Amino acid sequence: MNETFDLVIFGGTGDLALRKLYPALYLAETDGNLHASGRIIAAARQQLDDAQFRAKVSEALKRFLPEKYDEALATKFLARLTYFPLDVNNHAQYAQMKRSLDERVSRTVFYLSVGPSLFPAIIGGLQAAGLNTPETRIVLEKPLGRDLKSSREINEVVLKAFAESQVYRIDHYLGKETVQNLLALRFGNTLLEPLWNRTWVRDVQITIAETVGVETRGEFYDNTGAFRDMVQNHMLNLLCIVAMEPPSSLDPDAVRDEKLQVVRSLKPWTAESLREHIVRGQYRGGTLAGQSVPAYASEEGVPKDSITETYVALRAEIANWRWAGVPFFLRTGKRMAERRAEVVINFKAPPHSIFPGALNPNRMVITLQPDENVRLYTMAKAPGDGMRVREVHLDLDFKDFFRERRQDAYERLLLDVLRGNPTLFMRNDEADAAWRWVQPVLDHWQHEAIAPIGYTAGTWGPPAASRLTAKEGTAWHEETSV
Repeated sequence: MNETFDLVIFGGTGDLALRKLYPALYLAETDGNLHASGRIIAAARQQLDDAQFRAKVSEALKRFLPEKYDEALATKFLARLTYFPLDVNNHAQYAQMKRSLDERVSRTVFYLSVGPSLFPAIIGGLQAAGLNTPETRIVLEKPLGRDLKSSREINEVVLKAFAESQVYRIDHYLGKETVQNLLALRFGNTLLEPLWNRTWVRDVQITIAETVGVETRGEFYDNTGAFRDMVQNHMLNLLCIVAMEPPSSLDPDAVRDEKLQVVRSLKPWTAESLREHIVRGQYRGGTLAGQSVPAYASEEGVPKDSITETYVALRAEIANWRWAGVPFFLRTGKRMAERRAEVVINFKAPPHSIFPGALNPNRMVITLQPDENVRLYTMAKAPGDGMRVREVHLDLDFKDFFRERRQDAYERLLLDVLRGNPTLFMRNDEADAAWRWVQPVLDHWQHEAIAPIGYTAGTWGPPAASRLTAKEGTAWHEETSV
């Protein structure tokens, strides 16, 4: 980086900061991507001095980056870190922070790694102290509210203090290498783009499956649920990248304009689709990797009678010329059979087969985690007499082609904020359009008191999710024989 900076992380001793943000910044340090005089300042309620705080971060680096931890590099990185005890409601402390930041001229970035209920207090404190200068940037961590109303209230507060161009609404899925490779695959290859439409695509599946439960976040999760936590942001962002029209350039607003058009083109929910096209689930006790795991309602911090969903599957449709009639299936859940994030493009079968037996339609599987690769399933002749065809696959494993270290998602996004590149961040109009689309689902569940269907931990969710795809004559990827 050519520009020095002050990065202030509110919630600087929290789980996200220790697990993701400091390790990502340390990785940026290892590649020499942080300006030599850049500072990282943690602001939180705990009464710590710099040495105590640095020791806490050092332990986090050893825990979360055991193979990349280097004592000399860690010492250099930790020297950037300082700690600022802060009560977010005490405006006098923001004035004290301003005096510290005013000691030098640098780019200042405020990262709000806290719950959205604290956003107004922090924004108000920054504004009262005059820390919302035109050169300041502010990063907002999800969730941005609980519904359309609260999201708009938060954004109203933010945009009274900062211009939209200064606001970075972060979604770490957009920082993943493979997600960005979707743009390269689609718009950098004439082989694929002509097929990427309703003429040749039968259906699209987007899955984010986790094997973990709520861990230590029971109280937070029970007030959020899978739909708010994953669908409203991560999954809709992935859907936009898959379905968007070619942007005129890689200019940040050109890309974000096309994403916005996808969200605005999603078919609105109806009374029928709310009943027929959504499956809501909650995990029961089961076995994962040979270990017994408890039911969601038995997790720490979760009420015994909770009706919060830990699983959602839904069918969506994009009402435009490219995608009209193509079902998009979105699915996410905790305590599932595998940790997997993937996009599956199922193509239509050939209009006429000259071969004996059934032909499996082609499909492309773009895996985001745990590995990052693209696999194209095609038909080929099996060895031996006769013209028997069998499914084979072509693999593109990025690590086999690129020897460079792959940047962590948070690492890339933090560097983009410091460099002033908003391409991979949500604009207010896109966030608002996403909330408008999901709000009828939240209202339906609340007004109809829709309880989640139980599913056993270690499975792929409720059987009703398989019926959701079966209605369209298709099946989830893992249910398709290979």
